[in-house]
Amino acid sequence: MSDDEDVQVEEPSLAEDDPMRAFLPTSFGKRSKEADIAAQIDRSKRTVNEPTVSKSKSQDSDSNDASDSEDDTDDSDDEDEYPTSHEMVIKTHDRAVTSLSLDPAGGRLISGSIDCTVKLHDFSSLTPTTIRAFRSVDPYETKASAATESHPIHHVEFNPLAGSVFLCISAHPQAKILSRDGDIVTEFVKGDMYLRDMHNTKGHVSEVTTGTWHPTDKNLCVTAGTDSTLRIWDINNKRSQKEVLVFKSRAAGAAGRTRMTAVAWGTPAQGGNNVLISAALDGTLVMWSGNGPFTRPAGEIRDAHKPNTWTGGLDISSDGRMVVTRGGDNLIKLWDTRKFKEPLVSVEHPSTSDHYPTTNIKYAPNSTSIITGSATGHLHILNPGNLRPEYTTPVTPGSPLITVDWHPKINQIITGSANAETHVLYNPTMSTRGAVDVMSRAPKRRHIDDNPELTTDQSLGLSGDSIITPGALPGTKKTGITASGKSKDPRRPHVPQQTPFLRSQPDEKHISKNIPLSQMLHEDPREALLKYADLAKKDPVFTKAWKDTQPVTQYADVSDEEEEGPEKKKAKR
Repeated sequence: MSDDEDVQVEEPSLAEDDPMRAFLPTSFGKRSKEADIAAQIDRSKRTVNEPTVSKSKSQDSDSNDASDSEDDTDDSDDEDEYPTSHEMVIKTHDRAVTSLSLDPAGGRLISGSIDCTVKLHDFSSLTPTTIRAFRSVDPYETKASAATESHPIHHVEFNPLAGSVFLCISAHPQAKILSRDGDIVTEFVKGDMYLRDMHNTKGHVSEVTTGTWHPTDKNLCVTAGTDSTLRIWDINNKRSQKEVLVFKSRAAGAAGRTRMTAVAWGTPAQGGNNVLISAALDGTLVMWSGNGPFTRPAGEIRDAHKPNTWTGGLDISSDGRMVVTRGGDNLIKLWDTRKFKEPLVSVEHPSTSDHYPTTNIKYAPNSTSIITGSATGHLHILNPGNLRPEYTTPVTPGSPLITVDWHPKINQIITGSANAETHVLYNPTMSTRGAVDVMSRAPKRRHIDDNPELTTDQSLGLSGDSIITPGALPGTKKTGITASGKSKDPRRPHVPQQTPFLRSQPDEKHISKNIPLSQMLHEDPREALLKYADLAKKDPVFTKAWKDTQPVTQYADVSDEEEEGPEKKKAKR
């Protein structure tokens, strides 16, 4: 080849829009694989159909007011006003999520479900590809090998003043205090179910439905039960409640008892007396002074909601004056604690408490809005003054939205749905930390061996269908014993470990050797006595003293004629 000839390089004949061009190198050398954070966050943006939002607004309009106010902002402005533009989905439960809570710093999320477990999530360890719970806790599982009972989780809530513990309430008479790592700290006592007067019981005698923390004292919490009582507990004293509030129902045929369905404990942000408000199954709304005395309610509203419907949603505003309730009669009502007689506003809202009793309603931070879910899976943000929907967006369409919460520090909304999904709604510009930090991290690279679909579980042996003698494979023979005293070798029979108690007990050989007549324990008593019958006649031991002085028998010999005995008297006729 001469130097004058040009060297021609064959280029791939691909069109400009061919997808294969994305896999061709554009330059030489090693390329840096940095994560595109902006693209990651953009992929988490929610796609909401605008007609659905406007339709929800028209459906949820207030039917009690005569005139409708004009909308000041459109849907795009609402998305900028509320942290709902992006979302992070957490799928760690198997069944419906019934309760959610974030710690005061907003770094740890706990969720309870009717699958009887509490999942703990730490935002600092999550990445976009590894969204999972770092621990799953069953509060009533004592030992993995024992046959224990499990109960659905009704309510979980972090202590707002100390994020080191959280309150866990299941379908059980005993509430529990767990640490932020899932360890049981305190288990409150169960009361005597045979006592009629609830003032004399030390704890709940039947299932606990819900509970909450004291707004200013980190050591106090309150629980509501189906035994018609509220009980205030000191978490440092699990043997008895601090106060018991007995509610006497006036419903006909209730015998003075009903079920307490919801409870809220609020205090004014600027300071003042706190209030304790609870809802009952007979439709009554009861208010106590939060500082006591608790002998008589400060206010009581009969038929606040329809009797025998579950009022699961109850919350108090940040100023301690307004109370919002969501009942099982498809109504949301707004109450004033200063005029605790009639509702200020009442609007219709389909209820889901007949299937999911833990359906709640919550005030937003600073009480600027009210948020709640719906049976259609939409998140409703309501006006706190007239309860009109300001913004409605679908979260889990077709699956009821059960529980909601709005964290004030990180400005993010968390929701739990009946399809076992937990959604964290946020806005990258308005929200801080939490899901924003998770979606801003680089995805964790996974090795091909981490994918169970492409690997073989060799714990089943070389072939899952083959029969292998336990311990026969090389390298599988185990020696020694476990902590419980059982042998690690499955072929070796279990030899009970000799405890110090058994070591101090004398064995059977020692007893038979050193204790006289100990073998008599294993003999037949009749045979043992008859063995000495002849010896007793020849050489009596006890009657030997009377052998020489025993008198001779002086009785007369009875003839054969007299053996018949006296004649019988003739019966009178």
